[in-house]
Amino acid sequence: MSDTTQLKTAIARRLFLQKTAGFSLGSVALEMLQAAGAEDGNGRDDLPHHRPRARNVIFLTQSGGPSQIELFDHKPQLRKWAGQELPASVRQGQRLTTMTANQQQLIMPARTRFGTYGQSGATLGEWLPYHRAVVDDLCFVKSMVTDQINHAPAMTKMLTGHQIPGRPSLGAWASYGLGTENRNLPDYLVLISRMKRSSDQPLYDHYWGSGFLPSGYQGVKLRNSRDPVLYLRDPEGLPRQLRRGMLDAIGELNQTRYEVTGDPEIETRIKQYEMAWRMQTSIPELTDLSDEPESTFELYGPDSRRPGSYAANCVLARRLIERGVRFVQLFHPDWDHHSRLSSWCVARCRDTDQASAALIRDLKQRGLLDETLVVWGGEFGRGVAGQGKWDSPEGGRDHHPRCFTIWLAGGGVRPGTTYGATDEFSYNAAVNPVHVRDLHATLLHLLGVDHQRFSYRFQGLDFRLTGVEESRLVDAIVA
Repeated sequence: MSDTTQLKTAIARRLFLQKTAGFSLGSVALEMLQAAGAEDGNGRDDLPHHRPRARNVIFLTQSGGPSQIELFDHKPQLRKWAGQELPASVRQGQRLTTMTANQQQLIMPARTRFGTYGQSGATLGEWLPYHRAVVDDLCFVKSMVTDQINHAPAMTKMLTGHQIPGRPSLGAWASYGLGTENRNLPDYLVLISRMKRSSDQPLYDHYWGSGFLPSGYQGVKLRNSRDPVLYLRDPEGLPRQLRRGMLDAIGELNQTRYEVTGDPEIETRIKQYEMAWRMQTSIPELTDLSDEPESTFELYGPDSRRPGSYAANCVLARRLIERGVRFVQLFHPDWDHHSRLSSWCVARCRDTDQASAALIRDLKQRGLLDETLVVWGGEFGRGVAGQGKWDSPEGGRDHHPRCFTIWLAGGGVRPGTTYGATDEFSYNAAVNPVHVRDLHATLLHLLGVDHQRFSYRFQGLDFRLTGVEESRLVDAIVA
């Protein structure tokens, strides 16, 4: 029997049952979901490997490479080196980008003052004043290392474990392994800041893609506009009941085809149609912040009233976590400080400082921080040598993969901790280097997953987020 004949037979059978037995198309959709294994939403049966410390993740992705020298990594001795050539013993012949490879590597001290805050004595630059109130809830990792020097491969490495596109993102791995706690929303949602000016920095879909995993595990991007997700609204003049019937009919066709081929993408399509139906009611309620009290907007700052802003997206991230979404990723671009460091970096700090700190305070006061892992960071750091004239207001800093700073909070992370250290030039990770692979292993551990035992077979190989190179759990930052 041909595939076409099988489809016709299946449709005829369904129509007969409808007419003779009052068959419910809504029940058909439910049966299809159950058959596809989507009803429980529990992810893989063998996970978690151990008791998870975190149930959810919010990744505050600062795209472009925030300068650790101005924000976190206080190096007062740089002032005595101001304008001098970076010693060859420090540089060690390490690669530079084409933007600075042909200029002298003249040291530019931090353009900001530092202070120590909290009982932990954490160091912060003056451009992050709101962070001061939450430093004892944060864990700073000051010895992050990557091996990619340009934005796209470095961000791809940070978010997928590999510098070449095609691998599943961190959020997709979490979705695949752990599933969902809310069947009315996707496991993995992506929020991108609506900038006050057009961003010069592209954000690629593979940053939140599913790679070789079924496409149902990729991040769902909420648009920063009137319709967060396209085509969720019923067309004018189309009754909702009729649209439900159309969805059921399409679902029957997809299910019949899936039974013939076993194609996982058809299974994904069935799930996505049903998810879209449920999102018609869940997304508008989620993105309408009118039910938030005035205290929320006071906490997150005036920009939280602007739809699509980083601050508003932080509020949405908390609302998503409250509703059981597994992985939420925010992207805030334009941290690329090749010039005008003192104004460019300050502007990004103003965008994000208050809201990032507010998110920590908000989660904590709602009793959500202990089970929510928050990560703040970019793809790499900035170099100590000035780009352009080191002593000019127009000076900036080039890309730097050899050391940078991220912070984590909640979700089983040891609060009030600073881990790792750099050399006196903030050029090399000198104490306890943490490679991106080590960060991934640690994040998975906090979610209850052993990175060495968590894989997906593709084209005859068992792929892991952390790859085949050596990776370690950074257990010193685990509470």
